[in-house]
Amino acid sequence: MADIIPGAEPFSGEGGPHGVLLCHGFTGNPHSMKPLGRALHGAGFAVEVPLWPGHGTSVEDMMETTWDDWSSAAEAAYQELAGRCEKVVVGGLSMGGTLAAWLGANHPEIPGLILINPATEPFPPEGVEMIKAMIDAGEEVTEAIGSDIADPDAKEIAYSGTPLRPLLSLVSQQEELAEAVSRISCPILLMTSPNDHVVAPSASDYLAARVSGPVERVTLERSYHVATLDYDKDLIEERAIEFARKVTAS
Repeated sequence: MADIIPGAEPFSGEGGPHGVLLCHGFTGNPHSMKPLGRALHGAGFAVEVPLWPGHGTSVEDMMETTWDDWSSAAEAAYQELAGRCEKVVVGGLSMGGTLAAWLGANHPEIPGLILINPATEPFPPEGVEMIKAMIDAGEEVTEAIGSDIADPDAKEIAYSGTPLRPLLSLVSQQEELAEAVSRISCPILLMTSPNDHVVAPSASDYLAARVSGPVERVTLERSYHVATLDYDKDLIEERAIEFARKVTAS
């Protein structure tokens, strides 16, 4: 396995009595979530930003990993943090939002979810077939999806390519997740960039229409997909702290 890319290391901040688990996205790493994690830690929460299997090192390391690896790691991270905190809010960006929603569907005790441009809408069948056709043609890596950011001075540390087999694993489970979102009954802070070039903003609408709990929506007018590093990062941090305090106070 390759060494961890400088800046891609996991983040851990002690605190409490309540905690926040933050989940990074596909081909990304904790770098995209650390500013939000540090803000929440500064507000008094215990914070964990894990590094998912196959991420933060090299595309080659990611080739053999699947949704089962990332979701198992997310479950383990949640259980560890929940074991030392009274309540744990879960948040995520992109696939991290998918993982957070999956945890929310499986753990009714979670008091709230913070979802930023979550990939929570079933992938179109023609898209799945296109990925399969590329793999069948011998292609293993396609163009990168990282660092979709409006601010020219900001850059996400992410892979320079997208491994197709792991991508197929992710999109293949989204239909199953879509059926599970109706089980999410906790409050959700849902933040969406209208100008997202990675995940269609309709994914947020899809989720909001199907969950059974209350949804508080925020539009990230000035940011692209990786909004946690973009022009609206201060707004995200402010609203996330306010939301986490509110749902853990009850």
